[in-house]
Amino acid sequence: MHRITLATALSVIAISQVQAQEYELALSTSQPLTDPLVIAMKDAETKIEERTDGALAVTIYPSSQLGEDNDVLEQARNGAPIAVLVDAGRLAPFKKEMGILSAPYLVDDYTGYAAITSSPVYDEWVEGLAESSGLRLLNYNWFQGTRQTFTNKLVEKPQDLNGVRVRTIDAPLWVATIDDMGATPAPMAWSEVYSALQLGAIDGAEAQLTGAYGIKLQEVTTNVALTNHIQLFTGLVTSDQWYQSLPEEIRTVLDEELQAAGDAATEATAKRTEEVRGLMEEAGVSFNEVDIEPFRQATGGVYDELGLTEARQSLQPYLDGEGGGESQ
Repeated sequence: MHRITLATALSVIAISQVQAQEYELALSTSQPLTDPLVIAMKDAETKIEERTDGALAVTIYPSSQLGEDNDVLEQARNGAPIAVLVDAGRLAPFKKEMGILSAPYLVDDYTGYAAITSSPVYDEWVEGLAESSGLRLLNYNWFQGTRQTFTNKLVEKPQDLNGVRVRTIDAPLWVATIDDMGATPAPMAWSEVYSALQLGAIDGAEAQLTGAYGIKLQEVTTNVALTNHIQLFTGLVTSDQWYQSLPEEIRTVLDEELQAAGDAATEATAKRTEEVRGLMEEAGVSFNEVDIEPFRQATGGVYDELGLTEARQSLQPYLDGEGGGESQ
């Protein structure tokens, strides 16, 4: 019988600990801990670490703790082991076609995105993004909600937004959309929106209900116009260099669990939206339906303005159900 010495045992333990902590990933999001997206991330964190026996350690940073999304994207471009949850509008500067995923009135219902992200056209864009920018889009199935218009005045048509300073995401497509809707775009970090409304630096914000409730916009706005202008999906983007450095089996676990987490977050967000509307109404916020068509027509020029007409045409067969795409 062979005896294992104390020194040998300690050496084995030390090696195991090093192996168990071989890779690390920080997940960054602007959403707070209570958001369905962050809850889904926490579940993914547990499953990834379990399935990799701790070889990939995941840490979640909610509420923009690592910085504003564009800043975190730059960290990822520089090779940092970070994944940030962003909309495709922030990726358009690196791969123009990606911007269409955040374009206004692209689909009538959020479920339409599954046909897009399961298409070969989307896959080509993902690989092109990695080649041109060093950013790897891991998935794009995190539904944050339908964007609505929060103000302190009644908004029923685009003309009602004339002169109204509306916060939006700091990306060209978002700015163009809000501008064409009739408002004055005021791009700023999500974490600054509440105080900006409170101080009168802006007059409104466009946001999804769950995100707005998470930062208590019901305390600083009184009306929500249901403009439904963008179905906000987001995706996790990381360093392609870091991603390619992972062993294949770890990449597989990462891909599978983050995809599953996005699906779970989408389902939870969809269920949460009506509940949040009720809570906002209890807080004194009024909701009004609008005729979508004038807003759709007003923002139709965004596609030409940002050079996305060809990208839209390439997706149309999948949106029409003719491209052979499968739902995710």
